Amino acid sequence: MPHRLKRAVEVTLCVNIFLFVIKGIAGIISNSIAVISEALNSLTDIISSFAIKKAVFVSNQKPDPRHQFGHNAAQPIAGFIVSVFAFVVGINIVEESIKRIIEPQNVRAFPAVYIVLGSTIIIKIVLNRYQNYIGRLFKSPAVNAAAVDSMNDVLTSAIALLGIFGTGLGYNFIDGIAGILVAAFIFKTGYEVGRQNIDYLMGRSADKNFEDRIRKITLETEGVKGINDIRSHYVGDKFHIEIHIEVDKNYSTQISHDIGNQVRFTLEQLEEVQKVFVHVDPV
Repeated sequence: MPHRLKRAVEVTLCVNIFLFVIKGIAGIISNSIAVISEALNSLTDIISSFAIKKAVFVSNQKPDPRHQFGHNAAQPIAGFIVSVFAFVVGINIVEESIKRIIEPQNVRAFPAVYIVLGSTIIIKIVLNRYQNYIGRLFKSPAVNAAAVDSMNDVLTSAIALLGIFGTGLGYNFIDGIAGILVAAFIFKTGYEVGRQNIDYLMGRSADKNFEDRIRKITLETEGVKGINDIRSHYVGDKFHIEIHIEVDKNYSTQISHDIGNQVRFTLEQLEEVQKVFVHVDPV
C-alpha cells in the first residue's frame, strides 16, 4: 500500500474515533438524540475506516493463482458494506427521533455540547479536503467515499447544533426533528457510496468521454489504420478494455503483433485501466 494512502486511512480512523468519544459523551450528558445520532454517525465512520483500511491493503496485493487479475474489487465491496450499515443506523435513528417528537424529553444544552459540535464541523472540513486530495491522487474509490461522508458529517453536525440551540430555547421537540435530519444525511451518504460501488461491482462500462480518449490514443499509435470495436467493464475499480484494431493486411504477423502490443502497453499506462485485450484485424 502506498505510504501516503495508508497514512490517509489511518488519520481518518483516528479522527473518527476521537469524534465518536467526545460526541458520545456530549450526547449522554445532554440527552440529545441529535447529538447521540451524531455519535452513532461517527461509529459508522469508524467501521467504515476499518473496512477501508483492510480493503486498501487487500486491493494492493499482487495477483495470485486464485485472483489472477488482482484484488481491486476489495475497495468497492468495502464501500458497499459501509453503505448498507449506514442505512441500518439511519433507520434506528429515525425510530428513536420519532419517539422523541411524540414524547419530547428534557435536553441539557451545556456549553461543552456546542464546542464539541462546532469543533466537529471544523475538523471534518479539514479532513474532507485532505481525503479529496488523496482520493484523487491515488484514484481510490474507498477514500473518495470517505471524503463524501466527511462533507455530509459537516452538514449533520450543523443540523445537530441547530437542534441543540432550539432545545436551549425551550423547544424540545426540535431535538427529534434534528435527529431525523441527521438520519436523512446518513441515508444520503449510504445511497451515494452504495450507488458508486454497485457500478464497480456490476462491471459498468466506461463513459463516452473515456472511450473517446481510448480511441484517440489508439489511433495515434503508428500502424493502426482504424478501430472496429471497443468494449469495457469495471473489474474492481479499474477497467478491462477489449479493443479491435485494423492494420495493413500486407504486414507480417510479427509487425501486426508488435503494433497490437504497443497499443496494449500504451493503454495500460492509464491510471483507470488494469488490463487491455487487443484483437488485430488485417484490412
